Amino acid sequence: MKYVYSVTSALLLGGAALSLVGGIPAGAQVAQNDAEQMRTIVPRAGAPASFADLTQQLQPAVVNIAVRQKVEVKNPLAALPFGNLLPGGAGNQAKVAEAVGSGFVVSHDGYIVTNNHVISLDREGQADEITVKLSDGRQYKARIAGRDPESDIAVLKIDAGKALPFVKFGDSTKARAGDWIIAIGNPFGLGGTVTSGIISSVNRNTGTGAYDHYIQTDASINSGNSGGPMFDMAGNVIGINNWIVAPSGGNIGIGFAIPSATAEPIVQRLMKGQAIERGYLGISIQPVTDEIADSLGLPHDRGELVRLVQPDQPAAAAGIKVGDIVMKVNNQEVTPDRTLSGIVSDIAPGTRIPIEVLRSGKTMTLYAVVAKRPNQQELAKSLDPQPQANPFEGPQGQGEGLAEAALGLKVLTMNPDYASQLGVPGSTKGVVIAGVNPASDAANRGLQRRDIVVSANMVPVNSTEELDRLVREAKSAGRPTVTLQVMRPGQQGLFYIALRIG
Repeated sequence: MKYVYSVTSALLLGGAALSLVGGIPAGAQVAQNDAEQMRTIVPRAGAPASFADLTQQLQPAVVNIAVRQKVEVKNPLAALPFGNLLPGGAGNQAKVAEAVGSGFVVSHDGYIVTNNHVISLDREGQADEITVKLSDGRQYKARIAGRDPESDIAVLKIDAGKALPFVKFGDSTKARAGDWIIAIGNPFGLGGTVTSGIISSVNRNTGTGAYDHYIQTDASINSGNSGGPMFDMAGNVIGINNWIVAPSGGNIGIGFAIPSATAEPIVQRLMKGQAIERGYLGISIQPVTDEIADSLGLPHDRGELVRLVQPDQPAAAAGIKVGDIVMKVNNQEVTPDRTLSGIVSDIAPGTRIPIEVLRSGKTMTLYAVVAKRPNQQELAKSLDPQPQANPFEGPQGQGEGLAEAALGLKVLTMNPDYASQLGVPGSTKGVVIAGVNPASDAANRGLQRRDIVVSANMVPVNSTEELDRLVREAKSAGRPTVTLQVMRPGQQGLFYIALRIG
């Protein structure tokens, strides 16, 4: 990459001259996106005439990453009859996988930010060999300085023997839908590629975990762009390009970046070799959909439902119960843009926090001491579903109650015999779904035979008559939906579904 220097003023102090326009100032190493450097080259407000100057200034800090990793793959011969007797048919096989990605330099001494999945091809181990290629063609072997699978962020370190061009993080909280951005990266191994677009949405919740707030963009992002920077029009890194929605395998204009507000604190800790510790309450939650909110008379876009409370964890100790609606955590409102998981993850383990919940229509404040969040493997193990029970073979249900007419559900009052067939405790209360009208809202929303309805609109249901009564009350109150709390045999926890009242 060539730079053009022009001297607009000179200050002769001990024979030293200072160059102020374009590129890196002589005798001093500053960020490529330093405010003084950016002032004369960023596009004017509104639609820019060209991104060329901005790209030329920032591209030296963007790198291509190539990785090699030995991974274990399932042996296709093992599934065949007597496959273990065939040559090479026993056990899984190891192969060397290769991949490319992107990254960007964040310090003059060679720290580089990328995605964890770029340097961990199986999402568990880490690459055996990492090569970083700068925009001027120089290549270096890199080591992993730190990585955080939870947020999908990794930091690499290279020793270039000289100061490197680097960029700084900006403030993603100031980003707005409609703002221009550019992405620079290594799509499909085609290094040094720049694409432009706008921010389609901020705080996009995709339901993928605790760190589930992304910047969505229509800028072209493809395989290999992962880990590359998203720049605003002032040259600030406001996001790390992370993943795309790609039904056809290529870009369709829906890409996601990790906001800098999330990434920068994690990067700083990883650069210092510090472990990332997150808060944990020990509950599973689900959003309060508009339909659920309508059925309970709640405002939209507020709170989350507790569907499972892990024993011997902070939430259980605080008195949180299944069916509670968590409205605030640590005095922060729980919304689709700021979820319970996201709030708690940012709280240091050992901190005592207030939790405001809505229970049976009443607001109460509970207090929990936040624990340290287990890793993904430990979480998966703790939430492993139990083996599926034998299929429910009870009668089909011939009831003509309101539940069938209004919700499309044939239901039976739970009893010990049904509980035995379903593989649930004999003390289980509720009504068993014995049939679902395939044309009903219940069928569209996934309810199925053998599910057990344990409450309606947060009121316990112990018989078909009680369910009919609660549906009738909801209709009388003019509510368009009723929220059912459902147990599915063989699965942990309860879940909530709001059904339209027919």
